[in-house]
Amino acid sequence: MDADWRPHATGVGRAAVMSINGALIRIIYPQRILGRGMAINTLMVAVSTAAWPTVAAGVLSVASWQWLFAINVPIGLFALWLGHRYLPVNPQKNSGQRFNAARALMNALTFGLLLCALSGFAQQVNGRWIAIELCLALAVGTLFVRQQLRQRWPLLPVDLLRIPLFSLSMCTSICSFSAQMLAMVSLPFYLQTVLGRTEVATGMLLTPWPLATMVFAPLAGALIGRVHAGLLGGIGMCLFALGLFSLAWLPAAPSDGEIIWRMMLCGAGFGLFQSPNNHTIITSAPRNRSGGASGMLGTARLFGQTSGAALVALMFNMFGDSGTHASLVLAGIFAAGAALVSPLRMTQANPQQAVGK
Repeated sequence: MDADWRPHATGVGRAAVMSINGALIRIIYPQRILGRGMAINTLMVAVSTAAWPTVAAGVLSVASWQWLFAINVPIGLFALWLGHRYLPVNPQKNSGQRFNAARALMNALTFGLLLCALSGFAQQVNGRWIAIELCLALAVGTLFVRQQLRQRWPLLPVDLLRIPLFSLSMCTSICSFSAQMLAMVSLPFYLQTVLGRTEVATGMLLTPWPLATMVFAPLAGALIGRVHAGLLGGIGMCLFALGLFSLAWLPAAPSDGEIIWRMMLCGAGFGLFQSPNNHTIITSAPRNRSGGASGMLGTARLFGQTSGAALVALMFNMFGDSGTHASLVLAGIFAAGAALVSPLRMTQANPQQAVGK
């Protein structure tokens, strides 16, 4: 049997987890400590990101690469048991909501064609194919969005974008994840090819980023409710942009310390931004639409990360050996744009808090 279905199955599983994560946090945590829940979630993501290179190295030291995947089977089964035993029932469950395969296909075609066109443009595929993919994405997407706007329980809740606070937070989220992926994909090429660092050294030099996120995400969670998310997110994105631009203009032969403090600055800014931004996206939607808001949060994350990875390929095709520098500059521009947009949320009231929800 062709093994190409396996990465797709993994992607489906990851999408399922990511799409309900925010909704579960809103169900589990009372409103007064919801920010703490968002911070804990961001902390766990950062811990996992920081730990996986070390865990992978440990597995490879005693077993073949296949065990990198096999080890996840018992972990996944244990997580399934924990969820079944301890996660609460959704009190806002929509009994009239049903899965529609045709709409799911249209959703997949819309985003799939759009990302394929972006990837094709980055890899300098024939422009005719890119134009065809964009036209198909526009046609299917327009029909899909119109259908979704007429649904009571839409698969893709684009109607939530009518809430200014929600749409602004989605915009900053996409920019932040695009910037993150532009940096994280391009930096290993620079560290190994230009600076001659080993794979292990490269992994160690990238680790300060998630470690700094681990430290600052709980701090951001504690500040939710005391400092406006728009201001806190703006400060975080300013630090993120500063870190990215400083990485773009590293000295010709930087020491490990010069790389590490810049990586930590990026991680600190990213951590300050993510918790309050995710909190705002989830809480600005009605409580019975938490699942939809969580799905949109996952869509913003994956669309931003996929776009960022495709843009790295474009930068290397356009600028050759200077591709990492160009990627980091573009990442800094995305982060700076998010820093400018984030404070605009301070002028927007949260409609759910206004009605006591």
